[in-house]
Order: sequence, then structure tokens, then C-alpha cells
Amino acid sequence: MANKLSAYRAKRDFSNTNEPSGEGATRSGARLRFVVQKHAATRLHYDFRLELDGVFKSWAVAKGPSVDPTIKRLAVEVEDHPLDYGDFEGTIPKGQYGGGTVELWDRGYWSPEGMTAEDGLAKGDLKFTLQGERLHGSWVLVRIRNRYGGKQVTWLLIKHRDEFAREGDDDALLAEDRSVASGRTMADIEAGKGGAPKPFIAKAASVAKDAVWDSNVVLAPAQRAKRKAAAAKPPAQPKPKAPAPKTRIVKAAPPRPRRKRPE
Repeated sequence: MANKLSAYRAKRDFSNTNEPSGEGATRSGARLRFVVQKHAATRLHYDFRLELDGVFKSWAVAKGPSVDPTIKRLAVEVEDHPLDYGDFEGTIPKGQYGGGTVELWDRGYWSPEGMTAEDGLAKGDLKFTLQGERLHGSWVLVRIRNRYGGKQVTWLLIKHRDEFAREGDDDALLAEDRSVASGRTMADIEAGKGGAPKPFIAKAASVAKDAVWDSNVVLAPAQRAKRKAAAAKPPAQPKPKAPAPKTRIVKAAPPRPRRKRPE
């Protein structure tokens, strides 16, 4: 597990953050889970995550998933994420790694088709079925040649033709801007308004609604409250110095007259 999350952890300083590290208690089950997080970073994209072998295999999908089978969406493979990241909704400060607002846009369960998920990923042709709140039916991730240079592994996310396909949809589904976990819009999340997201992965009864984190110096809600309280306090006044003790002047006794010796 540690090796699977090494790239994820290398980008974050967990001595200063409450961002999920993969050590939090998560719910287990017989069914594999998936989440899609709408992410307004430098460019708006959708983080597509499939649970497998204790982590989320993750892709950044440019423009978001399309239910139109004629549309192929570029999906850039990114580092594996911990399962407890599947409940993250909040704002990453601008200028930091992945800076921007994150909304839990969809979540549910998935299952591989025709072969194991491991074999599909190795082959570069992963067919699967989604049972989410917004995304349903048969899909495929196809690995393609990297046309953009660098070490990125690129895929195409494509909807298969089935009862859930919507040819000519023109991304109408993506216009739905409400978190499936909290009911909040992206603007609400950025402003810290509305209720907390309902957990899907974590064992905890609730998760923070304003999960603002920083990839270098992260302030979770409790930490931010402490910092705000400290900033609101008036600066401590220096204690007055005790007056210096008065110097006691002792006058020297006059010299005694010398007696004359008798001659």
C-alpha cells in the first residue's frame, strides 16, 4: 500500500496537513466504488477514480465524461489516490498543487467487463460498467500513444452504446452543478456555504464541509479556527519593567585625628 501511494504522498507534507493520507479508516465492501470529482484547477476537468487493490486508480478527464458514444474524451493517468480521498470536497488554495475548487460530482459502484481489471489495465483496454448517480452503463478506457510528450500516460474515456448512451447530448449532463454528496454548487463550496458532504468511503459519520487544504501548508477546519482565534487576539502588551532599586549611598566616616606620641 505504501508503494502505491508513494507518488501521492511525495507531493504532500503530512506534518502540516489533514488531507487524506490513506491511513484513515474506510468502509470496506464486496463492490468496487468509483468517484468523479469536478475540479476547477488551472483548467476545469473531472478527476475520474476507480477503486482497485485498496487505492483509487485515477485519471484527469479533460472536459469531463461524455454519455455520447461518438465523443472520445482525453484522460491523463495520474498518481493513485487513497480511498479516503473519495470523500474530499472543498477548495485547494490557488498557487498550490491542484489549486481550485473540488466538487463530488458523481459516485457509485463499478465492475470490470470481460476480464479482470488488472488485465484490462495491463492490456490498455479496460471495459467496465458504472452504477452511479449520474453515470451508468458500459464504458471503456483505451490507452493511446502520448502525443503531448513527457512521461504522462494518456487514455481515452468512451461511452459504449447502450440504453444509457445519449448521442448528441452536447454535454447536457455536465451542466448539472450539484454535489451528489452535499447538494452544493461549485460556488457554494468555494464560499464555504451549505451542508457537509455525506461520507461514502470513510467510516466517520461526517466529513468536514470546508475541507480546504494546501499541498504544502494545509489548514484543516480545526487548524484554521485556531489560527483565526490567534489572529483575533490583541497583541500581548509587554509587562512593565520593575523600577531599578535605588542605590544607597553610604558616606565614608571622616578619618580619625592621629595622636601625637609624647616626647
